[in-house]
Amino acid sequence: MTGVHAALTANDFVGLFAHFLVLSLLAVGGAITTTADMHRYIVADHHWIDDTQFTTSIAIAQAAPGPNVLFVAVLGWNVGGPLGALATMSGILLPSTALSLLATRWGTARRETRGVRAFTTGLAPLTVGLLMATGWVLAEPYMIDPAHRLGALALIAISVVVMVRTRWSPMWLVGLGAAAGALGWA
Repeated sequence: MTGVHAALTANDFVGLFAHFLVLSLLAVGGAITTTADMHRYIVADHHWIDDTQFTTSIAIAQAAPGPNVLFVAVLGWNVGGPLGALATMSGILLPSTALSLLATRWGTARRETRGVRAFTTGLAPLTVGLLMATGWVLAEPYMIDPAHRLGALALIAISVVVMVRTRWSPMWLVGLGAAAGALGWA
């Protein structure tokens, strides 16, 4: 069943919680880096919501003030109402919070060791790869639609150039994307 607040069973809520529990441990660089797998699980595998609802859920949460992880609650809400939001948020927050507290204490005490330095250095390419996968999932619906393809490609190219070559705040790019969307260009 596709739609907001699909009729989920107790097993569906447990599965949703468990899936986000695992994603929490993969969320190097924040929960947004696991968006590709969230999309696969919620949209492609279970058809609880569609591509538009998925992308809109993320856009609404990212536009709101507050922590970046709010999009997980909006996804959960759109999948299963209040219980869906509880399942996704508790799943994404519990393990990462506990692991972060433990790892921070352990790493701080050993920050000058070769292993800790190598580990933190190795996380950079992993984070970049996860963010690229997230960008792909969020851009794909616009790349498929011929009416928005050129605008989406232009916004992607502009964003890459600006982020690589300047120190401008990404908020300028968010504003540019909002304006392009409002004008129907992307």
